[in-house]
Parts: sequence; structure tokens; C-alpha cells
Amino acid sequence: MSNTAWENLVKKQLKTEDIYSVLTKENLEGISIKSFYDEIEQPLVNLPKVEENTHLVARYHESLEEDVYAFLLDHNVENLIQKTIFIDNIDLAGHISPKEEDQYFSLIDVFNEKETLINDQLVKELLAKQFRRNICIDISLHQNAGAAIYQQLGIALAKTKELIETYGSEILNKLIFRIAIGANYFFEMAKLRAFKIIFNQLSKEYDADEIPYIFAETSLRNKAVADNENNLIRSTLELASAMIGGADAVFSNNYLINRSTENSEEISFKQQIVLAYESIINVFEDASNGSYFIEDITRQIAEKSWAYFIEIEEAGGYLELMNQGIIQKQIYQHAMEEQNWVEEGKIKLIGVNLYPKLEVKKSAEDLYDINEIKPVRWAQMFE
Repeated sequence: MSNTAWENLVKKQLKTEDIYSVLTKENLEGISIKSFYDEIEQPLVNLPKVEENTHLVARYHESLEEDVYAFLLDHNVENLIQKTIFIDNIDLAGHISPKEEDQYFSLIDVFNEKETLINDQLVKELLAKQFRRNICIDISLHQNAGAAIYQQLGIALAKTKELIETYGSEILNKLIFRIAIGANYFFEMAKLRAFKIIFNQLSKEYDADEIPYIFAETSLRNKAVADNENNLIRSTLELASAMIGGADAVFSNNYLINRSTENSEEISFKQQIVLAYESIINVFEDASNGSYFIEDITRQIAEKSWAYFIEIEEAGGYLELMNQGIIQKQIYQHAMEEQNWVEEGKIKLIGVNLYPKLEVKKSAEDLYDINEIKPVRWAQMFE
């Protein structure tokens, strides 16, 4: 179908001559989106992942021990055999001794964001252990604090560079990236794909050809205390984004906010089971490859993220800019703009600012701190 024929068809369906004002949608990422795609400038090669199948990760429960292959642990559990184990407790990470039949990953961020330094003792302790991936770079905090996608990825690279400068380029294949997946379905697929591109590009600066190990978890940012069912739907879409985008492991945070039950934890994990075994999207290497839309936004996000990384490096690096309060201010500015979109209804949360429309109880200024990167949920201003 020609562009003209396509336009005439849409004009007829929308009952307006001015179709582009209807079809054009703003976004806070500064990404250019076309109304339709019939080609792309630079098709991307297939973007691989480290794991052949995406690990489905559950918070440990004894009742799940026989059925679940990958667990997230925040306390010591004896006698787990032939499991993939993600350690989410700094004390546990320090003293646990891996068994040969298991594979261990650390999810403890080695950066101290408040004191703006690398926890050198922790890094050395973890590097001495026989973990599959020893050193975690956590940018889930930044997503939950309201950072733009290009900021999240640029910061991930900048933190990587800090570690390389301190511990050498051999640390590249010991890294695991903990990334929160937000509400923008296609953009989040593109985020993971873009990160693979720019991480590989950085590794080539050190004569390596590395693929990042990505542990993706559902965001807390778009969840609401009184909206359990909608939280469940939102986190299911986020898990799908992560699997299609090529995450190596996925984890669903509890859809209940500020509380947890054994039933809610089981349901949160079974979201992954349904997606994996009903649609098989956890086995594909790069399922969205070939979509002109996703290919185009992947390229744009990669370019913006790399440019932001270079900007950080030229200004002195991540830790230096954190010390100066610059990174905090940049995230604060984006988070405030995003929160204002929620307040104005440009970002719609059903049950929060749409059906019913709740009254605002806190201002955006009450929620955010220009000097601190801290997680804030959009719905908090209504709760």
C-alpha cells in the first residue's frame, strides 16, 4: 500500500483530514516516532543474550523448591541443589560458599550511591568467590527514581567505566546489570536492545567483545497501593517487554505494594510461568528484531545513551558528578517532568488519575529531592 493510500484509509477511519495531530504522540525521552514505518535507515543485526533461555526467578519458598530452577535469596538456604541462585543480601553475599552443582550471581550493587564511592572491600570479597557473575551494577534505582531511559543506560556505562578503571577490563565478563522495566512497553524492549549495543561498543574499546548479562525486574514506579489487579496487569506487560527485549533473567516484584503474602508472591512468580510456557517468548534470542518501529527507537536510544555516557565521562565520570550533585539534579528534573505528566493526565494510570480520578494529595515537590536519587511511585501523589 502506498503512503497516499494509507493516509486516505486512515483519514476515512478517523473521520478527519488532520490525521497526524491524532497519530503523533509526545514522549519524554526525546525520541522521534513516525506515524508509520515502511523502512529503516540501518537494520540491526540479531542481538544475542548470554543465557540460551531467560531464567524465571522466584523469591525462595520451600514449597517451590522442587519446581523452580532459579531463586532470589535474601537469607541463607541450605541444600539447594542444581539451582541458579541470585543473592540479594549483602551479608549473605559476603559469607555464602557456592556449591559446584549450582551457579551463583550477586545482585548487590557495589556502588554506594549516598556516599558516592565504590565499596572496594565488597568488590574484592565478591571477586574472590566462584560466582558465575560477581559484580552487580544496579540501575533499577535510577528507573524507579524517574530517570529517563537514556540516563539509565548512560549511567550503567559510566559505572562500568569506573569499575574498569579501578579493577581492569577483565571485570567486564564478571558484571551483571540489574535493570527495572517500566511501563512504556515497546520503549522498554528497545532499552534492553540498545544497552546490548552500547555495552558491546564500550567493551570493544578494551579489545573485548562482551554481551551484558541483564537481570530485569518489574518497576515499582507505575504501581499503586489500592490497585492490585492493575498492578498485576502492568507487571505482566513489563515481564513480556523484558523477555522479548532479551533479558537473561526476569523477576517480578510483588504486585501488592508495601506488603506481601505467600499467595501474592506465588502469583507474582506465576506471571512468568504463563508468559514463558503459553507464548514461549523466553527462548528467543532477539524476538523483536525486524520490527521497523522497535529497530528505529533502539537505534535512537542507543545514540542518546552513548552521548550521555560521553557527556558524563568528559565532565569527570559518574562518581565525580554524583559528588557535585549533577546526576541527582538531572534525574530530578526528568522525574519532576514525568510526575507533572501524571498529574496532568498525559500519563494515564487507570484507577489512579483515570477512572476514578483521585484528588492530588501531595505535590511533585513533596515527593522528590533534588539532592537524592530515591524511588518514587507515580501514584504516591494521590495516596
